Amino acid sequence: MQYALLLGLSLFFGFAFEEFYGASLPNRPGGVRTFPLLSFAGALLYLIEPHYALAFIAGLLVLGGWTYSYVRFALKQTGENTDGYFIIPSCIVIAYVLGAVALTQPMWLPVALVVAAVLLIGSRAKLHQLATQVPFGEVLTLAQFLLLVGVILPLLHGEPEIPFTHTTPFNIWLAVVAVSALSYVSYLLQRYVFPGSGLLLAAVLGGMYSSTATTVVLARRAHDEGVTAPICAGIVAATAMMYFRIVIVCAIFNASLARAIAPALLALGVLCLLGAVVLDRFGGTGVVSKEVPGNPLQLGTAVVFAGLMIFISVVSNWVQSSLGSTGVLALAAVVGVTDIDPFVLTLAQGGAATVGLVTAAAAVIIASSSNNVLKAVYTVSFSRRRESLMPAGALLATSALGLVAAWFVAR
Repeated sequence: MQYALLLGLSLFFGFAFEEFYGASLPNRPGGVRTFPLLSFAGALLYLIEPHYALAFIAGLLVLGGWTYSYVRFALKQTGENTDGYFIIPSCIVIAYVLGAVALTQPMWLPVALVVAAVLLIGSRAKLHQLATQVPFGEVLTLAQFLLLVGVILPLLHGEPEIPFTHTTPFNIWLAVVAVSALSYVSYLLQRYVFPGSGLLLAAVLGGMYSSTATTVVLARRAHDEGVTAPICAGIVAATAMMYFRIVIVCAIFNASLARAIAPALLALGVLCLLGAVVLDRFGGTGVVSKEVPGNPLQLGTAVVFAGLMIFISVVSNWVQSSLGSTGVLALAAVVGVTDIDPFVLTLAQGGAATVGLVTAAAAVIIASSSNNVLKAVYTVSFSRRRESLMPAGALLATSALGLVAAWFVAR
């Protein structure tokens, strides 16, 4: 079975290599016959001495020397279309190593290796085009995200609980990663999948990573352009996405808390979306958003977010031990005028077990309602127009409904 898989994968790899480089590199050293031979040579040399793989390593060195000689000679002969001559050594090495991989690793690994290699060599033109279009700042942002996920998060695994809290550094940073990933995906959709989209769609995507920031941007725009129906709809739609984001984040860390808050928050979110659609439809044609969204993913922001989570976790524990459930609900109303995500995540990651599920659910709903009051104030103050009272009133009405929902949950 392993040898049949090896033969099939190496033939497929050879066919693909000849398909993509047959015309541009007529004197290429490899293809549909050479790649299977290289793969079986690698497999046989590995079987000769599998403990230290000395024969396999010797074959790899010989193959590398031969490939180096070919590339050096080919580059001297031509100064044009040299891209393929650097792809050739990579493909030859992959074909050779494929033999040992197919014999020693699970079936999915050699298949994934060959498929990935074929996709990469087949998408050469598209990748080159993408490299010229993507700003270098986006590459740095992706590097920061990978640093958050692949370096810092594993380093924090196994660390003890933070004093005066019920959480660990790993859980804190896991929350940072979850919120950052949601924000980053929303940003990429708005920037590259739906560029120049209508203002309502831009507000929806912006609300997925920060409804408060989106409200401020739209309110400032209303000050410059006037309070149009699409701007009013966008402010309300951004708040709708806040409710959905809270449910998603809670579901990741605490399914019980998510189930407790889902009926109220999802109903409020749907109500906001319906209101936004009505405002946008009956207000005339939509305005196209020409502003490029700011990237929400920064290392400094992640560190501040983690610090806020630790601080709020300490304060929540102190308030709960000193003032009980009533103090936690009061704290929820206070933190709503800031960033509510750290407070919500604190409850989802262990605070709910301390204060009780009912109190935690009511606190999350109260915090979201308090945040709506803040956004209503921002809408009026940044726009400085009387017409902005309409979206501000919608936010205050939603806040009032949220308080009613919190009262029913807390009963």
